[in-house]
Amino acid sequence: MITQDTIVALATPSGAGAIAIIRVSGKDALQICAPLFRSVSGKDLLAQKSHTIHLGHIVDEERVLDEVLVSIFKGTNSYTGEPTIEISCHGSTYIQQEIIQLLLRKGCRMANAGEFTLRAFINGKLDLSQAEAVADLIASDSEASHQIAMQQMRGGFSNEIQKLREELLNFASLIELELDFAEEDVEFADRTQFKDLISRIINVLKRLIDSFSVGNVIKNGIPVAIVGEPNVGKSTLLNALLNEERAIVSDIAGTTRDTIEDEINIGGIGFRFIDTAGIRDTKDVVESIGIQKTFEKIEQAQVVIYLVDSSLLTNDSIQELKTEIGKIKNKHPQKPLIIVANKVDKLENSEIENLKSEIENIHLLSAKQNIGVEELQNKLLEFVNTGALRNNETIVTNTRHYDALLKALEEIQKVQYGLDSGLSGDLMAIDIRQALYHFGEITGEITSDDLLGNIFANFCIGK
Repeated sequence: MITQDTIVALATPSGAGAIAIIRVSGKDALQICAPLFRSVSGKDLLAQKSHTIHLGHIVDEERVLDEVLVSIFKGTNSYTGEPTIEISCHGSTYIQQEIIQLLLRKGCRMANAGEFTLRAFINGKLDLSQAEAVADLIASDSEASHQIAMQQMRGGFSNEIQKLREELLNFASLIELELDFAEEDVEFADRTQFKDLISRIINVLKRLIDSFSVGNVIKNGIPVAIVGEPNVGKSTLLNALLNEERAIVSDIAGTTRDTIEDEINIGGIGFRFIDTAGIRDTKDVVESIGIQKTFEKIEQAQVVIYLVDSSLLTNDSIQELKTEIGKIKNKHPQKPLIIVANKVDKLENSEIENLKSEIENIHLLSAKQNIGVEELQNKLLEFVNTGALRNNETIVTNTRHYDALLKALEEIQKVQYGLDSGLSGDLMAIDIRQALYHFGEITGEITSDDLLGNIFANFCIGK
């Protein structure tokens, strides 16, 4: 990894806009940019203080490229922890490229994906979990995902891990010290206190690991499959939930022959609704493929909405429906299932009451008349445990962190077993070192070039 040269990249989205920001970072950033900047008040850029902004022109010899604002960040007081210049120019793609090409000719190198944040990590401005949160923050598209990314970027997660690691490291040092005095048979580490610490670490790790199921769906959106027989109003319900004509609606059965997906934000949580082909016996080859995909989407979904046409329900069909509900629940016992009766605007009050008494927790709505749709959205929110989010607790969203936590828990449980069974200090020390290793993987105290390359390759260039 080359981190000594000076890099440049566009920090704002590519394309034309009102303004664009070109970021330059490295030990020679100010020396490269100063001769290219002509201040309107005649200032020498090299003599200006850090964290100041100056109006002037970028010039290529005598050719003026643009009128710009230049921001100066000297020393380590910058995002990257090294001298940084940010040039705010007009958003013409031609101007952007002319300035970047000029900087490249004067000694800069084009930044790689995520290289500014990588340098911030290397220079100690961020730990690795905070650096990864930067990418999550950029990608956040809901209130909940934004809140989690902000909490992690501020160090909430890494602080918790760092505190556990320091306490464990302290005891590890005492046990290692005991090994040096093995012949004297002395104990420096209080085993009772050590057991309490190990028990506390296990509880914290389990809580963090359990939070991943919530964090993952908040970060990536919750897939919700809308299933049922043909022509019960699945596409109409999708359109009502999205508040747009996303799916084709027709009285002809079997109109939807493939899955249709779209996302909506409900209460700060992203939901990905999947309108599926109606489940029925058919000889149509294309429709059969669509029905097969329906069953695949039920497997992938985290919530299933089973939609029925309430206007066609009879006493016999209600019993058949209850049997079908039982089959789905037996096959997917952990998967939330919402039974929704559509077209209730066509029912009498007595029919509605009968339906409620026959099928427990059935949700009644009319997708066409937009009756009960908001209540269904609220019901979906009930399946998301955002209590931890409201309490500002740490929620794990990163698969790499989740994997490291699982491995750390496995090693800590080995240490607990060793303490309970009176295992010798040298054997326990091995497991403690492994647990410390996995903690260090999360915060970046233990890294490899391959790991960093994989993480920062997912960043945009300019960040």
